[in-house]
Formats: sequence, structure tokens, C-alpha cells
Amino acid sequence: MATEIYRDAWGIPHLRAGSVAELARAQGLVTARDRAWQLEIERHRAQGTSASFLGESALAWDRFARRARLDDTARRCFTDLERRDPETARWVRAYVDGVNEGLADGTAPEFARTGLTPGRWEPWTPLGVWLATHILFAGFPAKLWREQVAAHLGADAIDLFATDGPGTSGSNGWLVSGERTVTGRAVIAGDPHRWIEDPGVYQQIHLSCPEFDVVGLAVPGVPGIAHFGHTGTVAWAITNAMADYQDLYRERLRRTGAGVEALGPDGLWHRAARHTEIVEVAGEEPVEVEVIETDRGPVVIGGPDGLDGNPFDLSDPVDPADPVDPADPFDPSVPADPSGPPVAISLRYPPRVTGDLGFGALLPLLRARRVADVDRAFDRWAEPVNVVQAADTEGGVLHRVAGRVPLRAEANRLRLVPAWEPGHEWQGWHETPRAGLTDDGVAVMANQRGPAEPLGVEFAPPHRRDRIAALLAGKERWSAADMPAIHTDTHLASASPLLDHLRALDALTPEASALRDRLLAWNRSMDADSADAALYSAVRGAVVRQLAAHPAFAALATPPAYPEVFRPWLALLPRVGFALEHLLRAEELYGIDRPSAVRAAVEEVAARPPAGVWGDTHRLAPWRALEPETPYDEPGLSGDHDCVLCTSGVPGLTDRAARGPAARYVWDLARREDSRWVVPLGASGVPGSPHHRDQLPLWLAGDLVPVVTDWTLLKKETDV
Repeated sequence: MATEIYRDAWGIPHLRAGSVAELARAQGLVTARDRAWQLEIERHRAQGTSASFLGESALAWDRFARRARLDDTARRCFTDLERRDPETARWVRAYVDGVNEGLADGTAPEFARTGLTPGRWEPWTPLGVWLATHILFAGFPAKLWREQVAAHLGADAIDLFATDGPGTSGSNGWLVSGERTVTGRAVIAGDPHRWIEDPGVYQQIHLSCPEFDVVGLAVPGVPGIAHFGHTGTVAWAITNAMADYQDLYRERLRRTGAGVEALGPDGLWHRAARHTEIVEVAGEEPVEVEVIETDRGPVVIGGPDGLDGNPFDLSDPVDPADPVDPADPFDPSVPADPSGPPVAISLRYPPRVTGDLGFGALLPLLRARRVADVDRAFDRWAEPVNVVQAADTEGGVLHRVAGRVPLRAEANRLRLVPAWEPGHEWQGWHETPRAGLTDDGVAVMANQRGPAEPLGVEFAPPHRRDRIAALLAGKERWSAADMPAIHTDTHLASASPLLDHLRALDALTPEASALRDRLLAWNRSMDADSADAALYSAVRGAVVRQLAAHPAFAALATPPAYPEVFRPWLALLPRVGFALEHLLRAEELYGIDRPSAVRAAVEEVAARPPAGVWGDTHRLAPWRALEPETPYDEPGLSGDHDCVLCTSGVPGLTDRAARGPAARYVWDLARREDSRWVVPLGASGVPGSPHHRDQLPLWLAGDLVPVVTDWTLLKKETDV
């Protein structure tokens, strides 16, 4: 049969082909037609070549991509995939063939603006896109922050700042078993919280061939449907497990006549791989990047000459008086001092070690018929580490962790560890935990401590999970149509510590006293049209700034001279903002007079209160590689970072929301056509297309688009 492309009323592609390979080619083709600019951005990010047309602003990422060996790791993983799983490798190649065919006639307006011509995708490019999308997903730079906190405030201070902080990605997900639904069949619902991008990070798609018929949310540039899918008889969804599976090592490096050597845990110097690469920068001179890889992994910070060429960079939180031979600090006869300056830091991450990105799970997921099939497929999952929920039409349910987490010393999980000391090697892999439903027939995951607890260090506060569970407990029977009320809940439980401090204040000015009383009477809902929510946010932001400016935290205010790509994890103000609940509840906070800080914040806001409502400042702020020639008037949003409706600004810095629900879904196991979904903008990545932003009003209102699987209700676009 010919490969057929259909569209529904929202421009969502529905593809039907005679074979798996033909379907993969069609998926690549239609993705390139709908998302040509996005695909090129992702390819260049994976290769570390985006500065060649985006300019100096993209250089920091390109440096990191080159030094972390992302493209080389993708090549390795594809080579290994061809050896271990030739069917999946052929399937990926077919997808790439479709992408190249679609890009050949790509007409995205961004190409004309930048003078960029779409390049050629290689068979490993989808693996590079996957890796570049998820390399920072587990937040390994948080170890750099913990190192800073421990150095300046002591190790006990680390827990004070432990929360769902900047740069992390999370999700809500819940499974309601058949005994709790009106149909007697399970419902799975949720929303992944990621950076909101334009075009979106998820692509609604329908893939059909004689072997399977699946609807779901695909990652543009990657074949199949990995994270959220419904085959008709089984459906699955994921949330971020918040696992820790990437390590940072302090390295001792030295230059020799033959290159670079690294001091190993055996006390010997070992040859490190080294070469240089040239990064082209639009409008600027090319930049040379030294790429070094030790036995632990690629060096992503510093090098043999230290940070910015200074092996004793005093911006690093170590004592410069540490005993090191000034004549030759890297002389192998001088014992390596683990407290000495971290002149280089290497990254060890599973795909670089194993040559496996888990793509072997993708085809089995499409072919799944029951939860047992989904379970076996996720046995082959590698990265990122996720909590999986699945249900089928026969009553089967699944709740497990999937992915690779290395077995190693506890110190590896928390902070940087010295590469030259034994005891920090990887010793195999954790067995991934499993969990069941609760006694009331539900399972809720929102990145809190749960089945993945043995695998992680920092988790999200329990507020979102507890709120979803409480809402589900409030009704005996649920339907798919009921779920948007949970998606859009705006109750902010984490407001309690600040409100408790407000309650204890006295002797305020009349204006501040009135503000305090108003906030204490507030319903704690972060609705876009709420003036009280705007007032709360203003007071919260003022408290955050008061605390961050205190001399007790002064040493954390200036981050070390690490590469720019790690700065979001090292900035003090966001760290205080996201950890405010802990900081206000701590028994003692380094002598900081918190009542005085709250008092000053209330008086500040009372003197200059916000004039409008929460949505006036809490506005959507999508990331774009290239800003539109005519800027959009982005809408105001409900929600906040600890609400179920998780739309996240940075308290104390900005109310603009760059993170939020990157999609919403409801999978109905009774009738797949009663399932629903929505994305923040639209199915098309082409500005000016009628389907570029047509789902935005629905996303804002909490409404969902019907999942259409009846081919007679679709409009045929073309045969390919």
C-alpha cells in the first residue's frame, strides 16, 4: 500500500503505511515538513555547531557539546545498535531518510533569515538529538552547587537548598485503575514539565501499519513514540525519576610531550585522549576547543591549565594554602591532595560508558499489546531514568522505574569525587525498583520521593503529589473527561511557611498590616486573575531577595568561573527562591533574622504593591532559537512551581514562566477515542501556519483536543 499522510482538524499528522520501515520514513518526512527549523536546531545542538549561524550566544552550549563528546557518543551508540539490534538500526535509518527527504524542500522562514541551508542528517543524528535533549536532564551540575554550599556553609547546609530547583525537569502523572473509573477500565493522565519551546518539545502523532496502530507524543527528531503512547490495548506514560546517574570527578592533569596525562586511582599517570576542534561563530572569529577524555570520561570543566588557564583559580572554593609543590604541582612523586584545586572536572555518564542509549526499547513499545510488553520494552530503556506507569484493557497495571543507574560510592552521588583516589569506580548497575497501586487503586508520581528514592539525592517537594492524591480521593469514580480539573489545579501548599511568618508579625505599618491580613485570608490559589496571588508573589520575591542579600550567603553570590552552561545551577537567587520553604522552616539559619527579613519584605510591597493580577507578570516565555520578527504578546498564566499546574518563574528574579506543561494527555483504556491531549502552541513549527499556535487557547483554559483514530474522520493530505 502507499504510505498515506492524513491530518485532523488541528493539523496533527496521522500516518498509515504498509511496513514499519515505510512508516518510519513517513514519520521523518512529515516531521521535517512540519518542524524543519526545529530539526536543524536540534541537529546543530547535538553536533555543537549552532554558533555557526546563531552567533556568540550559542557558543557556550557548543563548547559543552564538543567537550562532552555528544556527537561522538551518538555515533558510538548507533554503531553498537547496528551490532546488537540491526532491525532497530534499519528503522532509525529509514526515519533519517525521511528527514533528509523532507528537509530537501524545507521552506521554514527562519532559513531565509539566517542564511542557513538545511544540512544532512546521519543515521546517528536521532541518537544525538536524544542525548543533547537529556544530557542535563538529571541535573548533574547540582553537584557543583553542593560543592559550593559545603565549602562555604558546611555539608549540613546542602539539605537546606535541596528542592526541585532551577534547570531540572519534572512531570505529573497519575494512574486510576478500573475500579475507580466510570467505565471499569483504567485512565492514565499527566503533563510533563519542561522548558516551553517554540516549536514545542513534543509532537502529537498517529502511526499505523499492519504491526501496530499507536497515538502519542513523539520527540521531534527521534523515531517512534517514547514517553507517552496508546496502542489501543495498552497505554504508558513517564515522569522524571529524579535519579542520580551521572558523576563528576576532580581530575589531576598534566601536559607531556606526547599530550595530556591524568592521575588514576592506582597512583599512576595515564594517557588521556586529546584533540582540538574548531567552533565556527557567526560574525566572530572561530574558537578552538580542547577536547580531553580521561578514563573516567570527558573533561567538561577546566583542563591541564586549570579554569581559564589558571590551575590555581581562586574563584574556586578551596584553600590556596593547601600543600602543593609550587615547582611542579603535578609531579607524580608529590602525593595528590584531594582538597586541592579542581583544575579539571570530568563527566561520567552511562551512554558514554555502555554505548547504549536505550533505542532498543522504541520498537517494542510500538508493538506492545499488554503491560507485560511495555514492561519488557522498558527493561531495555537507558536514559533518562524515568518512573513508568502503564495500564491495559485487561486490567493490567505497571508502576516501575526504568533506566540505568550505576552502583558506586555514596560520595559520587552527592558531590565531586577525586579521580586519583580508589573507591569511586562504577561497580555495575542498580536493579530498577517497582511499586504497585495504593490501597485506593491509584498511583501518583510528581517527582517526589517514591519508588525511585534509592536511586536519587534530591526530589521534588511532595506538594504536587499530595494535592493530586487528595483530589483523586475526593471522588469515587473518575472519567477521562474529569482529568483536566486536576491538570489545572492552582492550590499552592508551599505558601504555608511564609504565611506562618506573616501571621507572627506585629507592629506593622497600617498598609503592611492590611497586606498581611489580606494574604492570611487568601485561598492560596495561584490563578491568573487573582490580585491576591500577585501580592503573595511580590512578598515572596522580596523575601527571597532579602535572604539572598544577607552576608551569611555572600560567598555563594559569586559563582566559580565555570562554563556558562552550568550557571543556572550556581546562581544564588534562584537557589534561595526554590528552597524558600526549607530556609524559612529551618530551626536556625546562620544567624539570619528571618522575621526581620519577612517584615522588611511586607513593608516594601505594602509601600509599592503590584497594580494588577498574577497573570499580568506571570506570563508565558517560550524559548526560541531565533526570536520572531514580530514578537508575540504572550498570555498570562495561572499556576506556580509547586502547583499541580506547574508554570514556573524564578521567585525573586522574574515571574515570567519559561517552564511548564509541555503537553497534557489523558489516556482512556475503555475507548481510545475518548482520550485527549494538548500542547502549548500547536502541531506546526512554521510561523504563520494556521496550526502554529491554535492549541494555545485550549492549553491556557485547561481544555484538550480529541484523539482521533477513525481514518474516515481525517483529511487526506498526500501519498508519499
